Amino acid sequence: MGKRIIAQNRGKGTPTYRAPPRRKADLTHVKVDIGQTVTCVLTEIVHDSGRNAPIGKVRVNGKEKYILIPEGVAVGDVLAYGDDAEPKIGNTLPLGKIPEGFPVCNLEIQRNDGGKLVRASGSYATVISHEGDRTLVQLPSGVKKWFDSRCLATVGVVAGGGRTDKPFVKAGKKYHKMKSKAAKWPRTSAVAMNPVDHPFGGGKHQHVGRPKTVARGAPPGRKVGSIAARRTGRRKR
Repeated sequence: MGKRIIAQNRGKGTPTYRAPPRRKADLTHVKVDIGQTVTCVLTEIVHDSGRNAPIGKVRVNGKEKYILIPEGVAVGDVLAYGDDAEPKIGNTLPLGKIPEGFPVCNLEIQRNDGGKLVRASGSYATVISHEGDRTLVQLPSGVKKWFDSRCLATVGVVAGGGRTDKPFVKAGKKYHKMKSKAAKWPRTSAVAMNPVDHPFGGGKHQHVGRPKTVARGAPPGRKVGSIAARRTGRRKR
């Protein structure tokens, strides 16, 4: 009898695939009302386990809070949140107040949701244009999306860029990185397994050996590959 394939184990929700609770905070925007502006001082730049980007600690209204910081800010800088904030690196203001062509990060999908998009190290979106109460933004994927102009965004590029340019060199480095993530590592390739362990296993050499497209209602253990693919075959240019 074969073993459960990775897709089955992941769906079961074992600790191997569960994200460890090692993050310091959710890194949401400082809460501000419409028409209000709040300033805070960046007191410290710290490392957060489970994240790849450095984060900042600020003091606002007598309380300490962790925030997502862009490249170019330093300890002691004054950061502003609100409608009247100046559009400079580190400040957070509505998309409608940010000039076209500026890079932004930590975008809100809806006003006061704290920031949901463009939060990975080195990533940024670009403000394309304004039209009434909407703002067109190009996301890191290249997709252009309309947002409510009242949604907040931080001006700048998320700190920690260039992280992927440095090689791991040895497996031990990769081990410690993956240990803090919700990922199984090292992971055996499916085509390298035996037929009893995975649908793609077996054969004279490492190849799938069967169509990768499976139905949406395929049973667990078979539901791997291109699930309910919209199209198959070679794409014609």
